[in-house]
Parts: sequence; C-alpha cells; structure tokens
Amino acid sequence: MLTIWGRLNSHNVKKVAWLAVELGLEFERIDTGGQFGMDAAYLAKNPNALIPTIEDGKVTLWESNAILRYLAAQYGGERWWPADAGARAMGDRWMDWQFGYADAQRDAFLHNVRKPAAERRPELIAASVAACTRHLAVIERYLTETPWLSGVEFGIGDIPMGVYANTWFALPIERPPFPAIQAWFQRICTRPGFAEQVAIPLS
Repeated sequence: MLTIWGRLNSHNVKKVAWLAVELGLEFERIDTGGQFGMDAAYLAKNPNALIPTIEDGKVTLWESNAILRYLAAQYGGERWWPADAGARAMGDRWMDWQFGYADAQRDAFLHNVRKPAAERRPELIAASVAACTRHLAVIERYLTETPWLSGVEFGIGDIPMGVYANTWFALPIERPPFPAIQAWFQRICTRPGFAEQVAIPLS
C-alpha cells in the first residue's frame, strides 16, 4: 500500500493525496512536518527535511511533482501519462511553472494565514497579490483556448495549480476577475478527492 508522509495543510502534500484519490489508490497518510515534527526515521527517508515523501513498495521518493509524475506513470496508464512525448509535455510544463507561482503567492498566504496579526505586513500582501495577478494572466489566456491546463482532459498538469488556486480563492483578498480561471476552478472543485484532500480550511 502507498504511504504518504506529510501534513495535509501543506500544498505539496495535498497534490499527492489528491492524485492518489484520482487514481483510485489505497493509501495511508502519516502526519509529518510542522507541528508533527520529523523523527530520525523520516529524515533517513528524506534528508532534505521536507514533505511529502512516499513509500510505494521498494520505491521511496520525495519532491512533490516528481511523485505526481511517478504515480501517473506507474498507475495512470495512457490516460494520465501519455506515451506521446509532446502530448505529455503540454500538461507537464505547468507542474514546473507552478513553482514560480508558489513563490508569488507565498507572502499573501503567510501574512493572511500563518503569521500572527501583529506580524502581518499589508505591503507584502499587496505585492504578493500583484505578482500572483501577473502569473494568473498567463493561465487565463491559456484557459480561454483549452478547458484544462493538461489539454482536452483533466490531468496531472492541473493538480499543482489546482491546489494553489484553491488557496487563492480562499484568501481574504481582493481578486481581479479571471473568468476562464474561475470556470476552470469550478470544474476542479467537482473532481474526486478535491473536497477531502484539498478544500480544507487554510491553516
């Protein structure tokens, strides 16, 4: 059985747990990191002291998007990991693109959710929202031409940004209108496992 190490209020852990549900995989998730700490046994699996890490039979793997690619290739077949390199790359690129977006959203998240009120800095939130807006304009343009970041079907290219979009729409901020992203996110919200693994209160 697949084991996922990591706390579910982590964006990167949400990605992996969500895909596991999409693939119909039986899995156990073990709270790790943050308030749950990391013991020596975990650090032996992942010396980076980050989450998530998975164990799947003889495979131990860290880095969330590498895990998504592994699970899709191992269990998803042509539907989730196309044999055609070009078709696969069309969705795959958004997984790496998401890291730049995550940097942009970090301060808006931290200063609205994680930091005590006395330590929150409105100017950093505003700069973060502006940076997110510039990134999201790229997705908006793409989603006016295709229903999913992965192409004509939902795929692993949608999962990383789907997790971050959930946070974007949950933050107490003013958001510019992006109708194509809003429609895409509404479709995201109907996906298996999304409500349980992703759409939980921000913390």
